[in-house]
Amino acid sequence: MKFEEIKRHLNKCCVGIAGAGGLGSNIAMHLTRVGIGKLIISDFDVVHESNLNRQFYFRNQLGLKKVVALKVNLLAINPDIDVEIHDTQLNAQSIKTLFSEVDVMVEAFDRAEMKELIAELFQTEFPNTPLVMGNGMAGWGKSNDMRVQQFGNLYLCGDGITEVTEEFPPLSPRVGICASMQANEVLGILLNPNI
Repeated sequence: MKFEEIKRHLNKCCVGIAGAGGLGSNIAMHLTRVGIGKLIISDFDVVHESNLNRQFYFRNQLGLKKVVALKVNLLAINPDIDVEIHDTQLNAQSIKTLFSEVDVMVEAFDRAEMKELIAELFQTEFPNTPLVMGNGMAGWGKSNDMRVQQFGNLYLCGDGITEVTEEFPPLSPRVGICASMQANEVLGILLNPNI
């Protein structure tokens, strides 16, 4: 499939992204670059200086809401993309409302309890909608430990082990690998629906 064909196909697709931090902002950037038609992105945080080591934001955006800054950055890549943003802290009801019509859902939360919530919701409420999650990307090195595991319509990207701690922080290379893996799985799902 040629790139123009890929873009034409992806232009008809909608992807939801829950979280606009290290994973979510970079996944959104990758999907925008390949021609996704619509993104629905939700986050409630603002851009902090500490985010710049791994997130798709810039120093002049410090203090801005992440979803607002991210939309600006994505439109700078592709002014034709439809970016729907929601400045809200997600819960079970808002996840069901905001993301009910997406072709693929992407989890990009920091907190384990939110990862668990969205996994359970999509298994029970939207069992036919693929959910691509990230887990285990802290620290550095061990790139070959990063992998994708599929459990039905659930795709888990990362090493599944390394949790973020003060001594083992999230850094751009491994967070970027995981975000790229998640974006790549989204493409695989959308471009090869029968695989």
